[in-house]
Amino acid sequence: MNMLADLVTGTGRPVVVEPMRRRHLPQVEAIEETAYVRGWSHRLFVSELDQVRIGTRWYCVCRRGRRIVGYAGLLFAPDEAHVTNIAVATDQRRQGIGTALLHRLAHVAVQRGCEAWTLEVRVSSTAAQELYRTFGFQPAGVRKRYYENSIDALVMWCHDIQRPEYASLLGTLDVGVEVRP
Repeated sequence: MNMLADLVTGTGRPVVVEPMRRRHLPQVEAIEETAYVRGWSHRLFVSELDQVRIGTRWYCVCRRGRRIVGYAGLLFAPDEAHVTNIAVATDQRRQGIGTALLHRLAHVAVQRGCEAWTLEVRVSSTAAQELYRTFGFQPAGVRKRYYENSIDALVMWCHDIQRPEYASLLGTLDVGVEVRP
């Protein structure tokens, strides 16, 4: 399935997924404020970007033209990756941006040699859970009162991401966006 048609701006320019830089933070933080009741501070984002330099994290943004429309990140452990966050601008949701971001994260986790990856998602967020299932994630447990306002999180895992079958799955989910190193 190629979602390129869904990911093209009115000017005909496709979205671009690229590594997050400090210059992106004002727009990233604006999305963060709308996505989370208690989002990350500027200082925390800067600290996370510092961790990218030493190889324990990886963050990307998705943009349409100059506008950042989503972002996502990974934390690395020896043989696994953890999705730290993924968020899409409210007016850009259900347009394939989350899929594009998750697809890029999957490739980065595989390239880093991770055997599995994991994430938490609100138990009430069935749309996000369905997206994660398309990438092979399966429920593994619940973290009680994990989110603000005592909302529970569903813990999801995806194992065996180095296997050829996982590469085939990612191939079926190719969203056709421009990826920049």
